[in-house]
Amino acid sequence: MKAENGGSIVAIKYLISQESPKIRLEGDKQIAMKRGYWLLLPVFLMPPVTMAQSVFDGTWKVDLGTAKFPQKPDEYLLKDGMYHCKTCAPPIEVKADGQDQKITGHPYYDTMNIKVVDDRTIEEADKKNGKTVATSKTWVSPDGNTLMFEFSDSSATNADPVTGKGSETRVSKGPEGSHAISGSWRMAKMESLSENALRITYNVTGDSLTMSNQTGQSYTAKLDGTEAPYKGDPGTTSVSVKKTGANTMEETDKRDGKVISVARINVSADGKTMKVVVDDKLHGTQAEFTATKQ
Repeated sequence: MKAENGGSIVAIKYLISQESPKIRLEGDKQIAMKRGYWLLLPVFLMPPVTMAQSVFDGTWKVDLGTAKFPQKPDEYLLKDGMYHCKTCAPPIEVKADGQDQKITGHPYYDTMNIKVVDDRTIEEADKKNGKTVATSKTWVSPDGNTLMFEFSDSSATNADPVTGKGSETRVSKGPEGSHAISGSWRMAKMESLSENALRITYNVTGDSLTMSNQTGQSYTAKLDGTEAPYKGDPGTTSVSVKKTGANTMEETDKRDGKVISVARINVSADGKTMKVVVDDKLHGTQAEFTATKQ
């Protein structure tokens, strides 16, 4: 299952997207479902700039315990040898035969391999240009009401892969004769996410903000909303950041000129925490979390 969203906050892509192993936490599913969650985190952990700019310099860490996941369910169907991710953007339909199947329209991978392990378990492997970039395992509890996943994702990292595990809760069942993963599922929790997906560093110099993280993404953008290049993420090509109040700002991420996510950031009066609300424009969902200054 997957989650895929462009962005600079790695952790949040796995928290809000519906396509990364994602977790790039919802978007493409299986791995994509989880990838989407971590890929969005670093993108949106950008500090608002006030008169005391140095207050926002430094490293921030996402608190997974504060995450509020999208309410829109993920929809999967595995039946008659075909795997469908209906809520991926764009939707995915491939043979579930354990072989690499060509995928188009997804910046993080170009083939997907869905293997049915048993009547409650599947495994997924995604590749880009022949190289494996993400793997995941998804299985359903004996009572059929909980979907659990674990993943390793290097589709948007230039360093160690992002790893994690979590669960979703069933909203509706799939059609008769379909695999146990079929139906609609709502993200319940991320039990764990590797440290490299949770930390992000900012540095304000003059009227510009520089962002960097442990998975290799970075950018330097003026704080007046001017668009700037986004480096190191195949799913995000540009970013703009604009101050909207004394302790608030807004970040907009684009992919090839199209807005894919908008993050509204609010730093607490004491400068110790940062609340981030992210609108995922690709999947029509919203999520939020809090990061703590280290």
